[in-house]
Amino acid sequence: MGDRGGGCCPPMDLFRSEAMQLVQLIIPMESAHLTVSYLGDLGLIQFKDLNSDKSPFQRTYAAQIKRCGEMARKLRFFKEQMLKAGFSPSAKSLGETNIGFDDLEVKLGELEAELVEMNANGDKLQRGYNELLEYKLVLQKAGEFFTSAQRSATAQQREMESQQMGDRTLETPLLREQETATDLSKQVKLGFISGLVPREKSMAFERILFRATRGNVFLKQVPAEEPITDPVSGEKMEKNVFVVFYSGERAKNKILKICEAFGANRYPFAEDLGKQALMITEVSGRISELKTTIDAGLLQRDNLLRTIGDQFEEWNLKVKKEKSIYHTLNMLSLDVTKKCLVAEGWSPVFATKQIQEALQRAAFDSNSQVGAIFQVLHTRESPPTYFRTNKFTSAFQEIVDAYGVAKYQEANPGVYTIVTFPFLFAVMFGDWGHGICLLLATLYFIVREKKLSSQKLGDITEMTFGGRYVIMMMSLFSIYTGLVYNEFFSVPFELFGRSAYACRDLSCRDATTVGLIKVRDTYPFGVDPAWHGSRSELPFLNSLKMKMSILLGVAQMNLGIILSYFNAIFFRNSLNMIFLNSLFGYLSFLIIVKWCTGSQADLYHILIYMFLSPTDELGENQLFPGQKITQGFSSNLIFLCISFQQVLLLLALVSVPWMLLPKPFLLKRQHENRHQGQSYAPLESTDETLLSVANHDSHGHDHEEFEFSEVFVHQLIHTIEFVLGAVSNTASYLRLWALSLAHSELSVVFYEKVLLLAWGYNNIIILIVGIIVFIFATVGVLLIMETLSAFLHALRLHWVEFQNKFYEGDGYKFYPFSFALLDDEDD
Repeated sequence: MGDRGGGCCPPMDLFRSEAMQLVQLIIPMESAHLTVSYLGDLGLIQFKDLNSDKSPFQRTYAAQIKRCGEMARKLRFFKEQMLKAGFSPSAKSLGETNIGFDDLEVKLGELEAELVEMNANGDKLQRGYNELLEYKLVLQKAGEFFTSAQRSATAQQREMESQQMGDRTLETPLLREQETATDLSKQVKLGFISGLVPREKSMAFERILFRATRGNVFLKQVPAEEPITDPVSGEKMEKNVFVVFYSGERAKNKILKICEAFGANRYPFAEDLGKQALMITEVSGRISELKTTIDAGLLQRDNLLRTIGDQFEEWNLKVKKEKSIYHTLNMLSLDVTKKCLVAEGWSPVFATKQIQEALQRAAFDSNSQVGAIFQVLHTRESPPTYFRTNKFTSAFQEIVDAYGVAKYQEANPGVYTIVTFPFLFAVMFGDWGHGICLLLATLYFIVREKKLSSQKLGDITEMTFGGRYVIMMMSLFSIYTGLVYNEFFSVPFELFGRSAYACRDLSCRDATTVGLIKVRDTYPFGVDPAWHGSRSELPFLNSLKMKMSILLGVAQMNLGIILSYFNAIFFRNSLNMIFLNSLFGYLSFLIIVKWCTGSQADLYHILIYMFLSPTDELGENQLFPGQKITQGFSSNLIFLCISFQQVLLLLALVSVPWMLLPKPFLLKRQHENRHQGQSYAPLESTDETLLSVANHDSHGHDHEEFEFSEVFVHQLIHTIEFVLGAVSNTASYLRLWALSLAHSELSVVFYEKVLLLAWGYNNIIILIVGIIVFIFATVGVLLIMETLSAFLHALRLHWVEFQNKFYEGDGYKFYPFSFALLDDEDD
């Protein structure tokens, strides 16, 4: 890495990760808490766990972490209660709280006790209120039973008396007296039970009552008009009011057990109508009193919750900070004298001055007599990888990290991904109309990013918002490639001038049947609009996009090989590039020459017969002088005829064993030199040591025996993989051609078979339906499904075809101890 500028924040360098150092801090006990707090504000050191052999309960600050956990539980309880009450904690910034940690613990305990008591009283009052509502409903509905029954009995009695008056005979009085005497002696006092039962259980309730009493009950039910809040569960449910008439104590006990089993709430009831009216009046008065009391309690509870909500975020952040501080202190080892704590961790080299200033400030603020000691340790352990990114580059870096985190100071493909990823996407998604739609959708997220970043979004929306700048770059490149392809929802436009082609005569209106002739200069930018709709459109665009895909693929793979060369220049060479360019680099060169010269040469024939018949003449397929035969003289003046293609073929064949054989022997020689000639070499500087460690990937295993056979087999596999991958990876880039063609043809189908077809009917209803179908098809298929498809294919080209040429991705991220990251963490 080059020299960096001074100051607090050196310029961002994404090409290689930041230079890291392993540091040791010796902190006095009295200033340990404040020191870790200041380092958390700085957020530039990743602490190592020096107590990994101890369980969480055996560590020094386990009790403090338990206290923080209990306070976090209380805060979660407050948040649940606030959300249940219908409002969220206040998001306004109140600044740093002045309340101490111990005072905050006491305050939270008091608030929790007060809120729990309010909830208990409120639940008790609410349950009584719901019971009274049910009781009132039973009194009303069951009273209707008895009123209707009494009216029916009175009517029957009057009817019987009228019959007795009209049908008097000599025997009638005697018989009536006998029947009356008999009925009076057999009369039985019937009891009854009233209440409510859930409507969904009412049929089973009736059936079980009938079976348990063998039909010796009379059940009367009526449904309640509105759902009722159950006093036990607190849920609204539909219920039926019931009255069960029974005879005998055994039947009563059975009915009571059945009511309990079915969750039926029973309420007392009086037969006398006067008492019923009095009870209804009394219950209504109690309901009104309870309602007033409950409303006052809820108002008091809401005021308490709002008071908590105003300071909730402040308290929550303080508890999170304290918990993270004590968790970090538990990672530090205790000195033998038990007066100091020893910390080790990774930090960027540029942060040395800032860390030392934080240590001095903590010692001064805590009135410590001894300051903390800062020193750099020499190690062969592989450092973490740290790239400083911003809101624009972070999404591109995440795409690379999803494949694997870069090894320490390995060449970072994220730099090139910023351009190559959206460009390859746009090659497959080339339509400037669709690109504008994507750009407008992305600009919505970018314009409102401050508001949206502070809100909870859904999974898909949050993912789209996080990649807003990636989508913006994709849409901009799509507009560019759409202008190159000259497609606006599959419709061509003469944006940069008139077409260079015209019809042969005035009758030439259909370009699919009559050929075109060139009458003007070549169209200045992109595809000539005259190609669209012609019978040569598909062969022309296929040839163009297929060859363009090969050119882009070979260029990107060469970039990967160049990065591989710079990544491991001490044991690799550039012959990988020679093999690739001897074959596919030559093919790319032939494509460019053919485009420039307008030749009709068959490139398939040239490349195939380069292997099958390397000595044959090319004939009409020769693109440039000296392509097949190059004449020269040797030092012995012997005339030589050397084929240019034969030289490339020979280089490709020679590079294969050259990739295989030298590296294992070079690694063996380096291993022997490192263990024999350099046993007592002087210590290197920190930067040189870490860079050497990263390049050699030692990870502390230099003492292990060198296995030549294992290295040779590994290199053999690597060579075979590279040779076969050079062919398969180049062919894989043809997906750019395939998806671009599919996107273009789908656009044509939706435009011609939906929009133009609806327009041709001259019917406003059909036209409106056609426009709606066209919009939904364009958005659903082309702007969502095709976007996702092109994104995944571009991702595969970067991960497999590009990054496997140089990128190992076996590092680990730099996770500093930082309070700024606490908001994204869940307790």
